[in-house]
Amino acid sequence: MNLSTLPLLSKERIFKILNSRLKDQKSLRDLPDPNSFKDMQKATKRVLDAIKRKEKIAVIGDYDVDGIVATTIMRKFFEKINYPIEWIIPNRFKDGYGISESVIKRLNSPDLIITVDNGISANNAILECNKRGIDVIITDHHIVPKDLPKAYAIINQKQLECNFPYDEVCGAQIAWYFCASLRRALSVNIDMKSFLELVALAIVADIMPLLHINRAMLKSGLRLLSQSTTPFVLAYKEFSKKNNFKADDIAFGLAPLLNSAGRVDDAFIACEFLFTKDLITAKKLLEILNNYNKKRKELESIATAEAISLADKSQEIIVISKENWHEGIVGIVASRVSREFEKPTIILTQKNDLLKGSGRSYGECNLFKVVESQKRFLVGFGGHSKAIGLALKKENLKDFTLLLQEEAKRICPKESYFDKAILGILSFEDIDFELFELIDNFEPFGHENKRPKFISLEVEILEVKALGDGEHFKYKFFQDGKILDAIHFRANTFFREKEKVNIIYSIDENLFNNTRSLQLLIEKIWI
Repeated sequence: MNLSTLPLLSKERIFKILNSRLKDQKSLRDLPDPNSFKDMQKATKRVLDAIKRKEKIAVIGDYDVDGIVATTIMRKFFEKINYPIEWIIPNRFKDGYGISESVIKRLNSPDLIITVDNGISANNAILECNKRGIDVIITDHHIVPKDLPKAYAIINQKQLECNFPYDEVCGAQIAWYFCASLRRALSVNIDMKSFLELVALAIVADIMPLLHINRAMLKSGLRLLSQSTTPFVLAYKEFSKKNNFKADDIAFGLAPLLNSAGRVDDAFIACEFLFTKDLITAKKLLEILNNYNKKRKELESIATAEAISLADKSQEIIVISKENWHEGIVGIVASRVSREFEKPTIILTQKNDLLKGSGRSYGECNLFKVVESQKRFLVGFGGHSKAIGLALKKENLKDFTLLLQEEAKRICPKESYFDKAILGILSFEDIDFELFELIDNFEPFGHENKRPKFISLEVEILEVKALGDGEHFKYKFFQDGKILDAIHFRANTFFREKEKVNIIYSIDENLFNNTRSLQLLIEKIWI
């Protein structure tokens, strides 16, 4: 990081930077019509015909938050129109990703299948459905392959012939749009806005850019969550001791709980948690999810430490493989390692002769584009610029890794690894509640509107204290006549009192015993 190129910040400059991000502000009134999606009318008519003929309809989801939410939206909508459907979320370990022959065999002979958040690359599975006389409507948002599946209809905004104006929306948003189209065609009185409390979870968890309609839908969803009496929301509020929702409460709180089910067992539990109408049931399911999440954290902590010790820091894109890492946590480990070394990272777990894993980018590097260049080595691949999933044979790992490094130098120059959330260098004398509230006005934060981070130089450590099991540290820092509290979560090293250090951080509000104070959330400390 070249500190000399970073600007010295003032409150006025911070406001201008944050304000410049949000040029294209939208509201719910600006949402495009559902029919702007290619095949939306065709898919809607097929569902109406199925309802008239009393055909069996099945929904196939995915085991991440986006897929779980999309499945829940479909379940709730069909329940409101009083039409029974079968639904299934594939098991990561038994079925693999998305619609597949193993999932089709588990269904009760449906006439029509609707996929949500998956299916755009499932050519073989769709052919199997066609052989069985099952029509398939694919709703998906992932990158479209050259050879599309031979489905009855495909609703995906990334198709060339699609007129939907926004390229980056998630699977749950497309499921919401499909239900909105069905609501209009059926002329039923269903408040589609009420579903946005669910959609908000997926927009944040699936790292959608918080611009245009994504921002509008999320802001509305966060307001609904804060006011909601839905059992899953009430249960989570009691569990988290929070009454108001921000995007970070989803990203670092509710989303990991929902994801944990699919990572360590079966996402069925998470979908039931979002769907249930009973508060007691919601609390019981949340307890199960919390136990899954504890197990996920244990597995992740061990694997992350091992991965950091095995990493070759000289690589442009860090590639690490090991036998028997838990398949469900490799994506989180990749994220942790990429932040540790400030480079894109791929983590692979080996089982027999096959390596399966996940990659996470860093900065502005398009990891999907880099890995796609070596697609000839892969037996499975998908994702987007920030996160990928992949599989390859062990015998191809060496060549894949070597050629990946060369391609990374071409596609991702060093400057692309810079974290654009870092706005510049800030003095402690400018950190006060006026600055905090200035920043807070630009919520919600997330992809393309990242929570601002700052650098302060030559900060003196007055106190340092280990928290919990020694993985986290609390500091008192001093600079420019001002003392500020700070906390460093998941710290691999700690620094001692009287040392002068440089820090990267964001600014947070701490509420304790009805007293407000400012607190720095530390990302990195170095001398």
